Amino acid sequence: MDQKILSLAAEKTADKLQEFLQTLREDDLTNLLQNQAVKGKVAGALLRAIFKGVLSGEECKKQLINILCSGRWDQQYVIQLTSMFKDVPLTAEEVEFVVEKALSMFSKMNLQEIPPLVYQLLVLSSKGSRKSVLEGIIAFFSALDKQHNEEQTGDELLDVVTVPSGELRHVEGTIILHIVFAIKLDYELGRELLKHLKAGQQGDSNNNLSPFSIALLLSVTRIQRFQDQVLDLLKTSVVKSFKDLQLLQGSKFLQNLVPHRSYVSTMILEVVKNSVHSWDHVTQGLVELGFILMDSYGPKKVLDGKTIETSPSLSRMPNQHACKLGANILLETFKIHEMIRQEILEQVLNRVVTRASSPISHFLDLLSNIVMYAPLVLQSCSSKVTEAFDYLSFLPLQTVQRLLKAVQPLLKVSMSMRDSLILVLRKAMFANQLDARKSAVAGFLLLLKNFKVLGSLSSSQCSQSLSFSQVHVDVHSHYNSVANETFCLEIMDSLRRCLSQQADVRLMLYEGFYDVLRRNSQLANSIMQTLLSQLKQFYEPKPDLLPPLKLEACILTQGDKISLQEPLDYLLCCIQHCLAWYKNTVIPLQQGEEEEEEEEAFYQALDDILESITNRMIKSELEDFELDKSADFSQSTSIGIKNNICASLVMGVCEVLIEYNFSISNFSKNKFEDILSLFMCYKKLSDILNEKAGKAKTKMANKTNDSLLSMKFVSSLLTVLFRDSIQSHQESLSVLRSSSEFMRYAVNIALQKVQQLKETGHVSGPDGQNPDKIFQNLCDITRVLLWRYTSIPTSVEELGKKEKGKSISLLCLEGLQKIFSAVQQFYQPKIQQFLRALDVTDKEGEEREDADVSVTQRTAFQIRQFQRSLLNLLSSQEEDFNSKEALLLVTVLTSLSKLLEPSSPQFVQMLSWTSKICKENSREDALFCKSLMNLLFSLHVLYKSPVILLRDLSQDIHGHLGDIDQDVEVEKTNHFAIVNLRTAAPTICLLVLSQAEKVLEEVDWLITKLKGQVSQETVSEEASSQTTLPNQPVEKAIVMQLGTLLTFFHELVQTALPSGSCVDTLLKDLCKMYTTLTALVRYYLQVCQSSGGIPKNMEKLVKLSGSHLTPVCYSFISYVQNKSKSLNYTGEKKEKPATVATAMARVLRETKPIPNLIFAIEQYEKFLIHLSKRSKVNLMQHMKLSTSRDFKIKGNILDMVLREDGEDENEEGTASEHGEQNKEPAKKKRKK
Repeated sequence: MDQKILSLAAEKTADKLQEFLQTLREDDLTNLLQNQAVKGKVAGALLRAIFKGVLSGEECKKQLINILCSGRWDQQYVIQLTSMFKDVPLTAEEVEFVVEKALSMFSKMNLQEIPPLVYQLLVLSSKGSRKSVLEGIIAFFSALDKQHNEEQTGDELLDVVTVPSGELRHVEGTIILHIVFAIKLDYELGRELLKHLKAGQQGDSNNNLSPFSIALLLSVTRIQRFQDQVLDLLKTSVVKSFKDLQLLQGSKFLQNLVPHRSYVSTMILEVVKNSVHSWDHVTQGLVELGFILMDSYGPKKVLDGKTIETSPSLSRMPNQHACKLGANILLETFKIHEMIRQEILEQVLNRVVTRASSPISHFLDLLSNIVMYAPLVLQSCSSKVTEAFDYLSFLPLQTVQRLLKAVQPLLKVSMSMRDSLILVLRKAMFANQLDARKSAVAGFLLLLKNFKVLGSLSSSQCSQSLSFSQVHVDVHSHYNSVANETFCLEIMDSLRRCLSQQADVRLMLYEGFYDVLRRNSQLANSIMQTLLSQLKQFYEPKPDLLPPLKLEACILTQGDKISLQEPLDYLLCCIQHCLAWYKNTVIPLQQGEEEEEEEEAFYQALDDILESITNRMIKSELEDFELDKSADFSQSTSIGIKNNICASLVMGVCEVLIEYNFSISNFSKNKFEDILSLFMCYKKLSDILNEKAGKAKTKMANKTNDSLLSMKFVSSLLTVLFRDSIQSHQESLSVLRSSSEFMRYAVNIALQKVQQLKETGHVSGPDGQNPDKIFQNLCDITRVLLWRYTSIPTSVEELGKKEKGKSISLLCLEGLQKIFSAVQQFYQPKIQQFLRALDVTDKEGEEREDADVSVTQRTAFQIRQFQRSLLNLLSSQEEDFNSKEALLLVTVLTSLSKLLEPSSPQFVQMLSWTSKICKENSREDALFCKSLMNLLFSLHVLYKSPVILLRDLSQDIHGHLGDIDQDVEVEKTNHFAIVNLRTAAPTICLLVLSQAEKVLEEVDWLITKLKGQVSQETVSEEASSQTTLPNQPVEKAIVMQLGTLLTFFHELVQTALPSGSCVDTLLKDLCKMYTTLTALVRYYLQVCQSSGGIPKNMEKLVKLSGSHLTPVCYSFISYVQNKSKSLNYTGEKKEKPATVATAMARVLRETKPIPNLIFAIEQYEKFLIHLSKRSKVNLMQHMKLSTSRDFKIKGNILDMVLREDGEDENEEGTASEHGEQNKEPAKKKRKK
């Protein structure tokens, strides 16, 4: 039969073919076609022949396709059946029909059979329905991925898993290749793919994106035409996703409405993980995306050469999250794909070298992680690293230090790399640029620290933790340690040459020697001898000569220029710390060894020198240093500069000696008296400098502010001063405790150290770069400050206070505030440990119970202490109220409250306590009021939406400030006592407006989300009747929020607000309110098509806006304009032109948002008219069209103004012409 049809079709006329076809039954034809397609023969030719023979070919074709597609296709013949249609000319509708049938077969087929079917579909898509094909493929594999993940993570047994992971990924990889190949041949398909994925994102960044679609997009980046568009789409999706997350985390209202789902970032990392299954086509896209994210969203702000954003807790902002994601993508890709490693390393190093001026800490962190992961693997790329070394002398010091630290594990496995680095450093040591020489010192010190000499103490003895990779590559033969010794002594020789260079270079050396000593104890002799010979150049050996140090020799004079040559204070500091370390660590291990006597004599000599300097410094007067009160300290004369340098050296030496004497004192009364005498010398100089310097503090004067005391010493000193209760120590400690100035100084230095930590992430002095040691010291300091503040309240201390300046208790509180924020910034994972350290109870017995106590419970305990202090403060009289302390207490409570779990009873307790304080206490201090209200809002948004709180506050503000209509008397509500005439405006008014703005932003976000869902539902019209139901709670919540906000604005708009920022912000926020209402109306315009009506509560909201908001808005506009006019009118006659100009500028600024607001109201009313027509509900009946903007000529006012103008002209004559110009617009405005 088939042959006969084909032969008849080959004839010129179709008459015989038509006759033959009419003799056949319809079923015969259908069976024939299905059999032909199943046997794999060319069914298309047969179909064409039949269509030629049928008179109404189109109809028959349609009927045939209908019959074919509505029948059941056996899964083994699906591919042949689909392939048959590619030879047949089809209309768009028919293609859609075939595509739908083929897509519906996906779920019934074996996984391995899907790629060829996808291929046939893609070929077919050239006839049309590209969108359906892509949507179907993406939807199927996204669902399959989801199901697969649920099976993997679920509790089911492994044999229940439907598809093995490897097989699924290989199939997905093949399909992605098919699609990319099809896009290369048909660019329209690529455009359709991008259009489809972009459309899905309008409401929600997670719509349409799944690991499969992301992998597909990344593969498409290989087509140059789509590369930029795809990467841009992914970049914006990532940031939008993080912004959504941030919005959700900050609002309980949104968390209750929006279910938590996976985010784009997780999907991308899943793609990286899946790419191990030979997805080589994805890797290039991943690398590009990783670098784009790091380049676009890396840290921007630099402070003292240190990027602030490197701390883990600050990476809460979307941009920093995006940058972190970029780094994770690159690191994980580096681990999985060998072929791309060289490129990643090269690109990272290029950025480190070429972007010296901008912060690159994120790239250095990534480099460090890459090197840590595989130092041995990177040996093959060592040429890239050595190439980067050539640029070391041109890079900033901070970058050099971090770069060398990052590649340090490589130096241990690659001798050639180490040698090339040493050559570069030696060259840099004699470079012209000071920074290059400093970089050389930094590099050499790092090498000394990390190449251990045989016999050096182990890291545990030095209590120094090494990273895993360092330990891993440290396990080398005996030979290496011997070779290291030669190598290290060679470096020491190079470093000795630095002692004749500039002060900054020497300073680096002194600051680095202590760390080298601790890591490499065999170098102790070499280092100490170097330091001793350096000190002898400036030490006066004769025991009777005063002063004991040759300060003149430390200063370099070149013509008129005077500079510091030898930082003697840092040299002494280095000697003191090295000596203390030697005594505490090496000597105990050497007892009984005779050959060490000579060494001990050498250290004894150093001790004697420090002892002698101490005694003579105490005896010396300021005159001996030529630094008495009469000396010149101005920065403009060379003698003044020299005296400033000398003073800072003497103060530094005093600090070093205070620490030295404390370390050897063993609670001897004499030593403590020495310490006090040294402090008095320091204090005198400090007072003179402060007095002379006044406000004009220059760089040199600021240097004295950086204390040389180590953080460990500060924590020990504070503990001894405030907490030591051992009987035998009391007498000697009373010497130090008798000086409140010394105690205040100790607390001040602690504050300075914490401030330094907050700004730079480390502190100066030994162990200042070791986070664990800093953390330990922080815990000790906090414990002492907390005890001191809670046991001796400020009020008690200030009663007996005679000196000027802050009391010790207040300083302690300031310290606590700084520490709490620093710990959250740098030690987020150690919060539990930190809070446990603050608990002063007996630790031994409760250690086991302690482990169960949560962070929230511990924080709540600390919060209660500060709450008591604040209550005591608030119970005092207004004139005794210490606003500084109150402000600090609220700041402390704010940072502690961030540690509470929002769902815990402790959090609710904290919220109700804060609310109670605001309701019952009235203070006129604006700053205190602002910080307390901020605390209330920050807690409230994590518990529930603050709209009702805003409404209550607006009523209070209205009550206190009065109405815009002076004849109306406002009933005073008293919800919150903290709102009073002083604080109502601008403080609280601006706060509530900024909160209202946030609520509007949330509502706007929800409306956008709903719109996105609706537009997707209208595209897939299958379930339009049910789909509106899940949105009902969200819609209801939106209407409730806007309704309450409407009453909030209703109150504020009638309030007689003072001119300035309050009026300005209110007008802008009203504009936003109307824009959000318009967005909601437009959403209902969309929904109306499918659901056919609008809910009753929406009608109520529209009614409320018409009765309670729009009319009062127009009254408020008139009030603002009249107020500005009267200001303008009175100002012209009495005030100077300059004052009038500023007043006019303010008026212009305030009236600028008015046209925007009127436009927003009119837009709202315009869309309400559309909605009324569509929903058949008259929504405009509640809207009264405003008459406020009609131009009415009010005769009486016009006469009065003209009369006044006439009088002015008679009085001022021609001089008033300028004034007339200013008055003219005002006159026009009055015609209302």
